[in-house]
Amino acid sequence: MRVIDRRSDPVAFRAELREWLGRVVPPCWQERMTDASDEDFSRFQRWWLAELDAQGLATAHWPVEWGGEELTIQEQVIIFEELARAKAPDLVMFTISLNHVPGTLAKWGTKEQIDRYIPGVRNGEVWCQGFSEPGAGSDLASLRTRAVRDGDRYIVNGQKVWSSYGAYADYYLLLARTDPDAPKHKGISCFIMDLKAPGVEVRPIRQMNGMNEFCEVFLDDVEIPAGNLIGPENEGWAVAQSTLSTERGLLIFALCERMNILFEEQFASPDAARWMEDDQLRREMMTCYADMQAVRGLIHSMLADHNASEFPPIVKILYGETLQRFSEMWTRIDGLDAMVERPTFISSGYAKGNWMVDYLTSWTWTISGGSNEILRNVIAERQLGLPREPSAR
Repeated sequence: MRVIDRRSDPVAFRAELREWLGRVVPPCWQERMTDASDEDFSRFQRWWLAELDAQGLATAHWPVEWGGEELTIQEQVIIFEELARAKAPDLVMFTISLNHVPGTLAKWGTKEQIDRYIPGVRNGEVWCQGFSEPGAGSDLASLRTRAVRDGDRYIVNGQKVWSSYGAYADYYLLLARTDPDAPKHKGISCFIMDLKAPGVEVRPIRQMNGMNEFCEVFLDDVEIPAGNLIGPENEGWAVAQSTLSTERGLLIFALCERMNILFEEQFASPDAARWMEDDQLRREMMTCYADMQAVRGLIHSMLADHNASEFPPIVKILYGETLQRFSEMWTRIDGLDAMVERPTFISSGYAKGNWMVDYLTSWTWTISGGSNEILRNVIAERQLGLPREPSAR
């Protein structure tokens, strides 16, 4: 039953949301999901999607014509703040489905694609990204997966890696080269691909943090209908920029809010003396806290000024590096206790207090969505107008 009225004023909206979360968020859900089976994890994620969707919270950012709420940026900020405060589960299995897919199709999709695939997201269809490849991760434009037009279909061959939640996914946002003779940023196209199609093999990868949400995907003569091409043929690089921009939007804001909650817990913890009484650790802690507040302040100012949910690359760079420093510092503070392997629950990239796992996981944030080194080049060239070195041309 719908209990949250988004038409109320912001104070009432926040109060209703906070009260609802207090009733619905399962106590000790983190412990339940720690080392959970794939089936239990998937079932829990689908249950939480249905709960949020029933209140209009899962698709609060979607337009009304898609069945969304089309809430204001202010209302979306309230949602993320209260989800963080309640330590509610995050919909990691549906991150691509709820954000990247609509963000891509809104700009580039046909009416037929939107009508066919957007409703399925609310019904629990899972999407993942088929962008990175072995040898084409940070330098995504070097991808070698080929899609060859054959009548009313494309035949795809290649290999992808780092496909988050690929083992659960139904569909792929796939980048493939359609013109091998074009410059590497040209000749790439974006497709919707059925991950259950013949010729697709998905293999989970066990990572150094003990989790296996990343997958590699092998494509052997996979057929994709021509109607599943997103945007013009050979313009996939531009399409991909729309997809990746969602990773630097309100998703970053949500993660910053969760990190802020964890900071506050560390300040209030009885164990605070471990760093408060050490001059160097205290300096590091407060510097890291100030850096995190600076990222939060930057995001808030952008939201206030632009009323948009896409942020420039610097936001992602600053968040990822702050997360690394924070988790690395607490790994040192915990000492040998942090070296003991402990199971953890899957998250979308924020610290949870299992410090060694948090630290190892934090490195994904300086690589995924465009490595920080590549994004710094983007800032230098496209935003500051600095010339490229001759060797980089």
